[in-house]
Amino acid sequence: MTNTETHTTHTTHSTHTTHAEATEATARIDFAKAAPKVFKAVIGLDAAARTGLDPALVELIQIRASHLNGCAYCLHMHTNDARKAGESEDRLHMVAVWREARNFFTAKEQAALALTDAVTLVADAGVSDGVYAEAAAQFDETELGHVLGLILAINTWNRIALSTAKVAGTDERQG
Repeated sequence: MTNTETHTTHTTHSTHTTHAEATEATARIDFAKAAPKVFKAVIGLDAAARTGLDPALVELIQIRASHLNGCAYCLHMHTNDARKAGESEDRLHMVAVWREARNFFTAKEQAALALTDAVTLVADAGVSDGVYAEAAAQFDETELGHVLGLILAINTWNRIALSTAKVAGTDERQG
């Protein structure tokens, strides 16, 4: 369940159900089986986007987007991946509040996190020239293209997991 699902309740009328209850009552498709070509295409996008990027940066981007999207399934998966890759608990705890904890992150990581915020929340304010310029100053064009691709991929994965009600703590990559 997502953070939104576990915290969203309607208190105005006792007949309303929580988002979590509604989700649990509705069976969802297995996206990989229902649309295997689409699923494989997203895997391809994800793999291509990672190419040449620091694995720690990859996980930070995925964790941040998953925070913003309220995707507990992906958040659990990517924090575990980050730990396995040697990421510190301190930094993992600070990703959600990275702007207030800049000292935990390099300038390059901060630029990637800011771009992740802007692209993930693109409908709110777009991607400002300042955010884009900072990312462009930290990454060469190829790296920047891969960072953008990774942000797009994790946002797609978040939406797949949320719309198909993936359960946090179940990592289907291992099964």
